[in-house]
Amino acid sequence: MVWILFTLVAVLVIVVFAAVLTGRLSPDPMAQAVGTAPHHGLPDSGWRAADIDMVRFDTALRGYRMDQVDDVLDRLQQRVAELEDRASGSGERRDDGAHLG
Repeated sequence: MVWILFTLVAVLVIVVFAAVLTGRLSPDPMAQAVGTAPHHGLPDSGWRAADIDMVRFDTALRGYRMDQVDDVLDRLQQRVAELEDRASGSGERRDDGAHLG
């Protein structure tokens, strides 16, 4: 009776080992990340607030929550746009001042 139990355990171990070797059973329960779209990041230099709209990330099972990423990117874009407006406004004043003096 005991030898039947040992035989069943041995067969089970062999089946699990074969499944791992063939890739049907993975030791990592999480699936591999799959690209859904090409990555469109920011340019290396010279980017503006409007370029943030073009940023796209691949989705993955282990990735970040997209609503949180979108919220941060929206706030970042608003801040960069404010700074650009301020910089272009101060640049115009400097040009006007240079012409007066």
